Amino acid sequence: MKAVIACAVVLVYFTAVGRPDASQAAKPITVTATPASARPGDLVVLTIVTSTPVESVRVRAFDRDLPSFAINKTTFSVLVGIDLAVVPGTYRIAIESGAARAMFSLLVTARKFATRTLNVDPAFVNPPPSAVPRIQREAKELEGLWQSSMSPKLWEGAFVAPVPQPANSAFGTRTILNGEPKSPHSGADFGSPTGTPIKAPNAGRVVLADSLYYTGNTIVIDHGLGLFSLFAHLSEIGVHAEDMVKTGEVVGAVGATGRVTGPHLHWSVRVNGARVDPVSLLQVLGPGRN
Repeated sequence: MKAVIACAVVLVYFTAVGRPDASQAAKPITVTATPASARPGDLVVLTIVTSTPVESVRVRAFDRDLPSFAINKTTFSVLVGIDLAVVPGTYRIAIESGAARAMFSLLVTARKFATRTLNVDPAFVNPPPSAVPRIQREAKELEGLWQSSMSPKLWEGAFVAPVPQPANSAFGTRTILNGEPKSPHSGADFGSPTGTPIKAPNAGRVVLADSLYYTGNTIVIDHGLGLFSLFAHLSEIGVHAEDMVKTGEVVGAVGATGRVTGPHLHWSVRVNGARVDPVSLLQVLGPGRN
């Protein structure tokens, strides 16, 4: 696991009109990004420290308003997900606190993704017309979940891996199914045998527990503030929608349902709509990291 490097930048804030005002002194705010630069699929945590107590801070990045959560009256954290499709470059993050505004620059560097070739049941590559309405309905339901989190912060402490086996399939891998290019892999696969207990990586609320066409038996946990975990291809689902779960609680078992070539756990993470590598989540918010 690579080391995480933080970089602190002191930003001098201006009034709402963007210019120094002699009647209203500008106040410095320290912003720390962990890691200091990122790649597509990475999770970045911004820590914002104000010189005086404030009620809240507002953050906008990648054309999204991102929720913050207070550590204390002068310290706030924000999760910034770098989506799989983000083009390398320098991106500006707008931060506001009261009448003060500033911009923070985040460097996104290039990331090389592997390519894999798989052979699966032809029905999953080119589903029959009768399955199309179901597939479209399920895709719309999932997209609605990613965009609709109104939950407060539900997770507590460090995130943990859901199974003991390591990830064996890289996030972002470009997949060719039965000779046809498909969407890039938006999660991490863990080579766990059938029946391996799956544990909640952190606390949250179950918002989906059902069988889906492509992902088979599927569970989605809302950890709050737009952070979700999705577990796919389960042999058993051990929770129901609206259940509250705790870190380490068993929610299901590894299987081979849906579009798969064998038993394994697929874990996807969404952060305010961005597709984020679960391995990055564990690096930044795992044991000893938060």
